[in-house]
Amino acid sequence: MEKESKEALKKRLSQESFAVTQENATEAPFSGKYDDFYEEGIYVDIVSGEVLFSSKDKYNAHCGWPSFTRPVGEITEKNDFSYGMKRTEVRSKNADSHLGHVFPDGPTETGGLRYCINSAALKFIPKDEMEKAGYSLEWLEK
Repeated sequence: MEKESKEALKKRLSQESFAVTQENATEAPFSGKYDDFYEEGIYVDIVSGEVLFSSKDKYNAHCGWPSFTRPVGEITEKNDFSYGMKRTEVRSKNADSHLGHVFPDGPTETGGLRYCINSAALKFIPKDEMEKAGYSLEWLEK
């Protein structure tokens, strides 16, 4: 898969989605469309469509961003020392989109991780539309 040019992405994505995924921006807390959203389905990278998270791993962390206990797709993690903090940044594997950060303050019964993700980096595919969109229902069972 060839990576889309920045110019093409600027035309295709909203200004906020471009800033988040390509410039490492962060949407304002409690502003994203998936923060308080709990339909059954999967969340994919808005840039590439690669599967990232399942609704079955989403929970309300009361932090202002969609939170997941684990990814179901492949992601990469990088050290992030911006703003005088030490954090772990989460990026999509193929498109290298900035998604958010992972923190060790998630539910202990699921491993203790909280993937804190920007809604602007995600596209939600409802369960009843997954196969039509080319995604296997197996993503919900991983």
